[in-house]
Amino acid sequence: MRMLVTGAAGFIGGHLSDKLLKEGHEVLGVDNLSAGSLENLPKHKEFEFMRFDIRSRKPMGEACRGVDYIFHLAADPLVKESAERPIDSFDINVHGTVDVLEATRKAGVKGMLFTSTSAVYGDAKLFPTPETHPTVPISNYAASKIAAEAYVSSYSSTYGIRGTVLRYANIFGPRSGHGVMHDFYFKLKKNPDELHMFGNGKQTKSYLYISDCIDATVTAFKKQKASFDIFNVGSDRTYTVDEIAGFVGKHMGLSPKYSYEGGERGWVGDVTKMRLDVRKLKKLTGWKPKVSMKEGVRLYLEWLSTQKV
Repeated sequence: MRMLVTGAAGFIGGHLSDKLLKEGHEVLGVDNLSAGSLENLPKHKEFEFMRFDIRSRKPMGEACRGVDYIFHLAADPLVKESAERPIDSFDINVHGTVDVLEATRKAGVKGMLFTSTSAVYGDAKLFPTPETHPTVPISNYAASKIAAEAYVSSYSSTYGIRGTVLRYANIFGPRSGHGVMHDFYFKLKKNPDELHMFGNGKQTKSYLYISDCIDATVTAFKKQKASFDIFNVGSDRTYTVDEIAGFVGKHMGLSPKYSYEGGERGWVGDVTKMRLDVRKLKKLTGWKPKVSMKEGVRLYLEWLSTQKV
C-alpha cells in the first residue's frame, strides 16, 4: 500500500516511516521542517519526501492522491509553549488536522490514524486510566488534541473514513530532541554536581520506548475492527521524575545534588500523575511492550552521547 506520514521528519514520524517501509509499503513523508530534521528521514528507494506545511491545502491535496492510508503525526507538541502561544497551538493542531482530513476526504483515502496524547485526560481520577475516562484537559495543547480527535471521529462517521486515535504516553528513544531524559542528560553534561528540575520531582508518569510505540501504532492500524476507535499506548509501570533523574545520573556515573523549581507542577498544564490503561489495545491486538525501562534508558542515553547540544 501507499502510505502518507505527516510529520515524517520528526522523532516518531521518522521511526514510523522506517517501519512501514520495512513492511513493504511505499511511503510519502510530509514535513515543513519547523521542528523535524532531514536526518530522521529514511534513505530508501520507496520513500518520497515533500516539504510543505499541512495547512497548505493545494500541496496537501496533491500529496493525498493515490494514497491508501494516512498516519497524521504533524503537530505542535509543546505543552508549556501552548500556554504562551494558544492561537498557534490551535491553528497547527486543530486547523491543520481538519485540512489533512479534508484532503483525505477529497482524495478518497481509506483512513487516517491520528496520534494524540495522554494529556487529554488532565488530572485523571482513575489509575490506570481507560479510554472511557472523561477528558478534561488542563493545557491548551491537550485541548487542541481533543478537538482534533473529535474531527477524526466526525469525518469517520460522516464520510466513511476509518479513523484511529492513539493516545500516547511519554515516548522516548533515539532521535528524540526533547523530554525529561534529554534535558537531564545535557544539564548534567554542563554541571555534573547539580541537577535542577522543574516541579518537585514527584510527578509520576508512564514512559514507553520508541520501538514499542511504533509496534503498537502499526499493530493498531492492522487489527482495528471498528470504523472509529481510540487506544491508549503506554506501559504498565510509572516512574517519578526523581527516579528518571536517578537512571540518568547512574548511567553517567554521577551523584548530583537535586534542586527544584515550580512547586507540584513543572509548568502550566503539566499533568502530575499519568498511568494509562492499555488493556484494550493488548486484548484486541496481542501487543505488549518488549523493551524494559532500564534497557530503553540505556539505549537512549548511549545515542545521546553521540549527539551535540
